[in-house]
Amino acid sequence: MKKNKKILLLLGLLATLALILTGCAAYKTGASAAPKGGFFGIIYQFIGIPIRNIMLATENAIGGTNGAGWAIAIITAVIRFVLLPLMLSTSKKSTIQQEKVSRLQDQLQLIQTALKDRSLTPDKQMQISQLQQKVYHENNLSITGGIGCLPLLIQFPFMIGIYQAVAYSDALYKTSFFGVSLGKPSLLFAIIGALFYLAQSLLMLRGVSEQQRAAMQSTIFISPLMTLFISMSTPGALGLYFLVGGIIALIQQVIVTYIIMPRAKARIDAELKEKPMKVVVTQEIIDQIINGNNSNNSNNSATTSHSDVTENELRKRNAGKQKREDK
Repeated sequence: MKKNKKILLLLGLLATLALILTGCAAYKTGASAAPKGGFFGIIYQFIGIPIRNIMLATENAIGGTNGAGWAIAIITAVIRFVLLPLMLSTSKKSTIQQEKVSRLQDQLQLIQTALKDRSLTPDKQMQISQLQQKVYHENNLSITGGIGCLPLLIQFPFMIGIYQAVAYSDALYKTSFFGVSLGKPSLLFAIIGALFYLAQSLLMLRGVSEQQRAAMQSTIFISPLMTLFISMSTPGALGLYFLVGGIIALIQQVIVTYIIMPRAKARIDAELKEKPMKVVVTQEIIDQIINGNNSNNSNNSATTSHSDVTENELRKRNAGKQKREDK
């Protein structure tokens, strides 16, 4: 349930980004068409114009017909590398959250299985659904942990700024990068950029549990498809931004998959030896709710009497799953 909310939130954010950026592409180009006020005017004034000036200075310093393209690549790399510590920190938190949630799958599975019973009354469905919140709360897990939208939000004005820097500059709009126009949509940049984001998405599946992999498989194409859609609908300058950003995103994912994730798992294993995950939900508690005997005293006594046994069982199951995943 929480994963679905995260996915919907990310989809909504990406869709909004796509609509705004592709809406920008319908605007007139050239210095006379630059926005004077409003949201886009503020971004142009404080981000678009400075980026344009930096790009022109970098183009002059590099020289040649590809100077503007190299300027975009350099600016993109600087922005992404500045954000890299934040992105890695977000990825680390997300990894820890996902790893801890995977250790609660036995309890969460009991809840999900019970909710599939169509004979449940709305009241009982609500009671069982609330158990999921309790599982997270009792184990100090955040409901919104690991969403990771902040880096995308920070990049958002820079994406628009790069578009504006090229679209509203007569000099930059007519430039190209290795023969690819920076002022018109580029299918080449769109495809290459999407492929890098696809590689990043596929790499995300390595090192996660089978249940997590099954949940993530339905979303791995979201980022590549949105990149392809936006890049094909906006000037090549923005396509180049996504292409360079995709290269850095792939590097970031390599660090996460082969460095951060193994360390996070080892850290969690050590922590759980000292303080195991709390057993909040058992089959008996579920049965009590379904059968109508769901008083607090019954729940508490059931939890107390069966917690030691169930906890040991869950730890054994999780240990078995961890061995299978490591193989």
